[in-house]
Amino acid sequence: DLRPLDILSEMVPAGRLAYGMRVFQVQGVRGFRLTTSRPRTLGFPASQLFIHCDRFPEEFSIIITLRVLTVPAKRNEYIFTLMAEESVLVGLRYAPNKLHFLFWSQERAGSWQTRVTFPNVSLSDNQWHTLILAVSGQSFSLTVDCSVPKDLVVETPFPASLSVKRANFYLGNRRRRRGVFTGLLRQLVLLPGADATPRICTTENFKEAMLSVPTVLQDLPTKPSSNEVLKYPYETDTKVTLGSHPPCTKQEKAQFWFNASRRGLYLCNGSTWISMLEVKERLDYVEEYQNLVTNSETMGVEVFTIPKMGLFAATANRYTPPGSAIYKWTDRKFVPYQNIPTYQAQSWKYFTIGKKIFLAVANFEQNDRGQEFSVIYKWSHRKEKFIMYQRITTHSARDWEAFVIEGEAFLAVVNHREGNNHNIDSVIYRWNPRTGLFETNQTIPTSGAYDWEFFTIGPYSFLAVANTFNGTSTKIYSHIYIWLSGSFQLFQSILTFGAADWEVFHIGERVFLAVANSHSYESGMPAPSNFYAINSSIYELNITAQMFVKFQDLLTYSALDWEFFSVGDDSFLVVANSFDGFTFSVNSIIYRWQGYEGFVAAHHLPTVGCRDWEAFHTTEGSYLLYSSAKEPLSKVLKLKTT
Repeated sequence: DLRPLDILSEMVPAGRLAYGMRVFQVQGVRGFRLTTSRPRTLGFPASQLFIHCDRFPEEFSIIITLRVLTVPAKRNEYIFTLMAEESVLVGLRYAPNKLHFLFWSQERAGSWQTRVTFPNVSLSDNQWHTLILAVSGQSFSLTVDCSVPKDLVVETPFPASLSVKRANFYLGNRRRRRGVFTGLLRQLVLLPGADATPRICTTENFKEAMLSVPTVLQDLPTKPSSNEVLKYPYETDTKVTLGSHPPCTKQEKAQFWFNASRRGLYLCNGSTWISMLEVKERLDYVEEYQNLVTNSETMGVEVFTIPKMGLFAATANRYTPPGSAIYKWTDRKFVPYQNIPTYQAQSWKYFTIGKKIFLAVANFEQNDRGQEFSVIYKWSHRKEKFIMYQRITTHSARDWEAFVIEGEAFLAVVNHREGNNHNIDSVIYRWNPRTGLFETNQTIPTSGAYDWEFFTIGPYSFLAVANTFNGTSTKIYSHIYIWLSGSFQLFQSILTFGAADWEVFHIGERVFLAVANSHSYESGMPAPSNFYAINSSIYELNITAQMFVKFQDLLTYSALDWEFFSVGDDSFLVVANSFDGFTFSVNSIIYRWQGYEGFVAAHHLPTVGCRDWEAFHTTEGSYLLYSSAKEPLSKVLKLKTT
């Protein structure tokens, strides 16, 4: 009978574990851990396997799947033994970097134990391994994880007739406390009369290849019914991973991840991290954290992270010299890192193309030679600073927007005016991988535009422009474009009042678009009581109507920017109020999302000529950075949470 003889299954009849056996799961795979002070209990009569014949096969394979812990030098651990009285008839023993196969030889001259040693067998790496030992006469072959076999030919052949009468199998020991196997056993199978290698080495996951595994160690159904009780309980290593979001695959199954920033404990189910315990942070209040002295008044700020370098902030400063500055987050604060010559810089945009890192500045004025350029800088890994890469002709540029569509990189510039003409084209550039430069791809008519905002909804790409002034009025339409057939085409027009910024954000499955209206002015019309106290609006995408519809109006004071951020499960919008018609010292406001009520004012933040907000996170917490267009001082505020 050449059927596989499952030694492990004989130890757990009907799924009942013998004394000293525990089921453990590591890396998503289960095995037996042997923790007994009575090794004899981990045995059974050989007659349970050898029903029709009391002779051990002359030719056979032994298949073992195990996970070995680090074994101290000069220590041996038995994987299994077949013993008659005090003699080891057949056994397998592991020592550091060696595997010993033992068998009892009987001849007329006497009896003795023979040891066949396979050197350079390294298993103590806390990983699962499958071994196949094939025996035939004087030939012994060991295959580890379906690699190249280690073949040995020895002087003493395996006996042709080895009696197992009144013998017993022992799992992980030789009937003594010393030498008990301390790792995990998943598979231990005797296959008579055949080399099992061709049967095992057909699967992709060689380390866990199965010929016969006890039911108690097999995987459970992925979706048990709601009233199903765990039939075979098991333990698992409680390894906890720290740091940023780790992978969750079959290798990490049943492992924990502690997210320090969110104070959450998660369990890997083999594909996704399941929240087990999570402390939901809530914004309590905002405190002043750092006064950031800038080269001059700051029109915009960009916060970004360069891999292996850290967190940076680039300020778009008004005057040259000294130009604009880049700051690096060092010792929990921003410190000056690099100065770059700019000409009434309005904004920075950080973006990457493959492994290349870029930073583009929108210059509003001409340089010393009367040339009007905006500049793209490239990060030099050798110099660890940004160097000039490409100059692009612009006209009172206000903003850059970088995005990728169908694998191609684009860069869009907002041209505000040319001389006194506000109705000019803004330009979308496409990256040419052959030349390594941005080239004109499309022009779009704009009116005194301030801002581009790119976003995607499902498979569709959109680009919204904030039109501010057409030469006679700020009451004009801003437009949303959709990418169709290789170019942007008009999707929707929305009436705005000196629009200075668009901000797109998601809350759950809902998509919102907020516009910052800066002031209301129309030539030849009666002046309002206050040009600057004006509603800014939030629009929501209506899927049925396939358009954005007004969701909420919020009273703002010459609003120039919106910034969306989250704390725990809560969503917030902060507005940059810059001028109320009388003073630049105006409160900017943080609005909290309250569902049916929409956004409700939660925190009033004193600001001076507030131009731009940026939210960012570090391991120490969450912060807001605002730039002032009226004084050479920007501020970092820390969000205090509970």
